[in-house]
Amino acid sequence: MPTFIFPGKYESLAKIAELVQIATREFGLDSCAAYGVETAVDEACSNIIEHAYGGEDRGEIEFSYEITADSLIITLRDHGKKFKPKKIEKPKTNVPLKNRSDHGLGLYFIHQWMDEVQYDHREGYNILTLIKHKGTMSK
Repeated sequence: MPTFIFPGKYESLAKIAELVQIATREFGLDSCAAYGVETAVDEACSNIIEHAYGGEDRGEIEFSYEITADSLIITLRDHGKKFKPKKIEKPKTNVPLKNRSDHGLGLYFIHQWMDEVQYDHREGYNILTLIKHKGTMSK
């Protein structure tokens, strides 16, 4: 599984998106599901820049993907501040927009667009694994 390393800058997101587009085409996702995967990766990378590194150009984002018989597996690694997903409040999606926080929906949407979201912290790295299964290609 080849690994691509990008500077933790918002301008890197377009190059990462190109790789996601290649991966989703290779995997055979329909355009709607492919857009969801691309958006989930974009959101995750934006969160790495904003929250793990606290701003642009303070670290790198490692991107890799693997295609199996039934799954597209995308892995993002960074060495920023440790992410604690259990400390993130679930967004209140049942309240009017004007009463919602302007933050906190990104992780929620990542979980909506992907079939599995796994997080690990090893050897100083945050490791986010995003998985899309063949049977849910229109999700």
